[in-house]
Amino acid sequence: MTTIEAPRTPSRPARKGVNWEKWGWIYMRASGVLLIVLIFGHLFVNLVMGEGVKQIDFAFIGGKYATPFWQIWDLLMLWLAMIHGGNGMRTLVNDYSYNKVVNRILKGAILAAVVVLVVLGTLVIFTFEPCPAGAPADLLPSFCPVK
Repeated sequence: MTTIEAPRTPSRPARKGVNWEKWGWIYMRASGVLLIVLIFGHLFVNLVMGEGVKQIDFAFIGGKYATPFWQIWDLLMLWLAMIHGGNGMRTLVNDYSYNKVVNRILKGAILAAVVVLVVLGTLVIFTFEPCPAGAPADLLPSFCPVK
């Protein structure tokens, strides 16, 4: 007599520790909802309020980044979007890359790209200075006070 295992019975014992796939799945859902709010807020402020796309120039960005609110807003949008996208790409690599070496190389490249872009974007957000001290007056934007 042959016995058939019950459906959805794991073929191997469950591993102990943190279930990273479950937490990645939860992160994708939570970050997706938050990103919808952040992105539509970003688009509303930049494109609907004021003069629309005509208002977006160096001075507009300088004015936005002069307040911590917009720095944090854009930082959240950057971090959530990059990690969300990186996690999505990692999932695709896991689904379609069967060679272990290629799998590791691709996931390493994704990780490196995400880390580099997050670090550079964070630096831009927090070090952006439209009117740097000591800069020649002819190189400064017109809205900077002449010193």
